[in-house]
Amino acid sequence: MGSRRNFLSTVASGLATTLAAPGAVLGANDRLRVGIIGPGARGQEIMHWAIACPNIDFVAAADIYTRRLEQAKAIAPNIKTYLDHRYLLDDKSIDAVLIATPQHLHCEHFTAALAAGKHIYQEKTMAFTVAHAKKMREAYKAAKGRVVQVGHQSCSSGQATDAARMLAEEPMGKITFIHMCQYRNTPHGKPQWSRPVYPDMNSENILWKQFQGDNPDRPFDANRYINWRFFWDYSGGNVYENMCHQVSFWYKAMKLQIPKSVSMTGGLYLWKDGREVPDSMCVSMEQPEEMIITWNSGFGNDKLGVTEDVLGDDGTIQKGNQLRYTPQRVNVKDKAEKVGTSITAPQAHMQNFFDCIRNGGEPNCPFELGFRTSIACRMAVESYRQQRMVKWDAVKEEIV
Repeated sequence: MGSRRNFLSTVASGLATTLAAPGAVLGANDRLRVGIIGPGARGQEIMHWAIACPNIDFVAAADIYTRRLEQAKAIAPNIKTYLDHRYLLDDKSIDAVLIATPQHLHCEHFTAALAAGKHIYQEKTMAFTVAHAKKMREAYKAAKGRVVQVGHQSCSSGQATDAARMLAEEPMGKITFIHMCQYRNTPHGKPQWSRPVYPDMNSENILWKQFQGDNPDRPFDANRYINWRFFWDYSGGNVYENMCHQVSFWYKAMKLQIPKSVSMTGGLYLWKDGREVPDSMCVSMEQPEEMIITWNSGFGNDKLGVTEDVLGDDGTIQKGNQLRYTPQRVNVKDKAEKVGTSITAPQAHMQNFFDCIRNGGEPNCPFELGFRTSIACRMAVESYRQQRMVKWDAVKEEIV
């Protein structure tokens, strides 16, 4: 396993050439030069999506852990690698950057990438806190002409197409509830999200200070680094991992706004492994559109799976492996059930991002949708941590 010194020498040799590279004016069929900040497990997955798209040159990766850079080179052997993301952003020949770092670092990397003139594919949940969301919005508004796609990939799915069609064409009446759930299970002794600590996870191979972001300084802790999803300093738990996807889908389909109030209850009922975020939870969001959205999630049984049910007094839309519209026969007698048929390529969301860079237009999950989803998720986390219902002050844009 290479050490930090090896990668720092790569940084130094690569910097002189990248700084001199001119930016390109893109046409519809021109190749895009793409880099990534944070090629961890999720980052490597979206690297594959990007490489699968036509006319893409994957040219650079930045990560604070040397092993991640070696793994990124295994996917794209000719890339330049950097321990400091700022060197990657200094390369003026790079058109677009994928950001897949832990959630507490999104704001830092997002604002820096926009300031460097890059288009951004930002993994979810877009913003870690309300303050981060506002700072990211300021940067986005200042960076005119930059495309931002937030990584809620279901917004580019065939189900999104089906949902838009069903909501437009089928009678739903007054929609008052959306019930959502997300359940998982794992074999005994294999806690959800738990990752092993490898011998090379030490202060020589991980830039610990950069990992901490704007959190208070702590002594180096390999477990906190690799299992960051366990800890509130870096993670919003399963709200930020999965509720965000389900919320963003219906926020987009129904053009919903930030909740008026949110309550979240739950606890650590299953995994007693030092994690801080709950493994069982129930969220209730009161929407300004006169609607309740509920989300239940747990890691101890997968029988209920992942489902969403949109309930109107004239019809129901159920989302599981496919979308299904069912009329409420008490009010609608002459409509048949309808099943969604649209399909999705694995890289559809990434392809939409690149298409918008080349051709213009709004991406399928634009900044504003990521902003609203982030605030809804933060409200749930704050409710759980403060053990009370929280409200959104739409004038001050604060959680109260």
